[in-house]
Parts: sequence; C-alpha cells; structure tokens
Amino acid sequence: MLRIALCDDNADELANFTQLVDLYRASRNLNCNFEVFPNGVELVSALEKGKSFDIYCLDIIMPGFTGIEVAKEIRRFDKTAPIVFFTSSPEYALESYSVKAVNYILKPITKEKLFITFDELLEKIKAEKDEDAIVVKSNEGIQRILVSNLVFAEVIGRNVFYHLRSGKVIECTEPFASACDKLMKFGCFFKPHRSYLVNMEYVDTIENHQMRLRTLSSIPIAQGRVKELKQQYLKYQMGELMEVAL
Repeated sequence: MLRIALCDDNADELANFTQLVDLYRASRNLNCNFEVFPNGVELVSALEKGKSFDIYCLDIIMPGFTGIEVAKEIRRFDKTAPIVFFTSSPEYALESYSVKAVNYILKPITKEKLFITFDELLEKIKAEKDEDAIVVKSNEGIQRILVSNLVFAEVIGRNVFYHLRSGKVIECTEPFASACDKLMKFGCFFKPHRSYLVNMEYVDTIENHQMRLRTLSSIPIAQGRVKELKQQYLKYQMGELMEVAL
C-alpha cells in the first residue's frame, strides 16, 4: 500500500490535484491511499502523531508555513521519503535541494506532468525496495540503510551505531541483538566481537587480534575467533566468486 500526502492551501488546486492522483491510481491499477492537507501545520501535526507517507507532494507558496519549511519538518521524521514540490514560481528551485526534493514542478498541474512525475517516482521507489536494506529509527528520525552502504555496526552502552561507507554514522537506541537479527539474514555480515557486526564486503585483512577494513577502520577480534572468522570470510568470498562465474 503506497501512502501519499498532498498539501496545498488553495482549495481548487488541491481538488484538481486529488482528481489527478485518483486518475493515476486507476490508470496504473495502483494500490494506494492519499490524504489531503490544506496547510503545512496539519501535515506536520499528523507526522507528530505517528503518521508517515511514502511520497510527499507540497505546494511551496503557502501563508504562514511555506512548503520549504514543511519539508524541513518532514525531514525531522523521515530522511529518505521523496518530496515533490508543485508551485507557481520557479524562484525556490535552488532552495528545494536543501531538503533533498526529488522534483520541482511548475503549476498548472496537468495530467501529463503528474503521470510522468509519478511514473519516475514509483520506478525509483521500486528499485530501492528491491535492493537489500534495513529501516531504523534513529535520533534524527526514520532512516533506510542500504546493506551495500553499511560497513559495520557497533554497540556502545544502549546505543547502536551504524557506520556507513560515506563516513556518516547513524545512532539508534535499540538492543544490539535486534540489529544483529536484522543484518545477519543478508549473509554478508559476521561478528568478530560481541560489540561489532562487520560487512565482509569491506574487510581488507584479518590479523591476530583485529581486522582492518577498506575504510581504514580497525575492528577488534575476540580471543580464539581468528581461525573461524577466516573460514567464514573465505567461504563468503568463494560463494561470491561462484555467483559471478555462473
């Protein structure tokens, strides 16, 4: 079920928008729900009460609470959901990138514009969902982490820290056992130490007391586990080579 939020202070524009989304849903036989919001305050209030959406469609020029400001609030709750701006003015195009908007469409909104935009969005969403990923609730909001971008996870106290290839670290308050359960099912992780879970794609060398990663990080190895880890790593690499050969 795809969830879409539509926000515009102009009642006529919102009615037109709703009708076009309904047409799109019917033409694509799409299983989706959408909610309309006459201003940004009501949309943000819904998010604060626990609602979330897969796509946000916002007018930019709204009294009191502009679409850019609403988008900044959305990013407090959700770092990755696509945001699309529909507006009568091109002057905010550059500012829209500050909230990682995926598209900026000038009004009037036509069937052709909306259908092309949504087709591209759904293709992007499908591609991302097909790629292995986990969803975590961090101190910055709900975030989606691609397994291919995750180098290692570590636990410090009651917090789990996800270290990404980019150097970014995402901090979450969750049991480390829960993080391990989510990640171990992907088959590319192993646990060299009770406080670490490492993506084998990023291992450079395995030494007696530590392993070095391609990101230049060093991870401790628990006593007596070196031989077992080397065997796991070799088995993983051989499996990868077999898949490439096939």
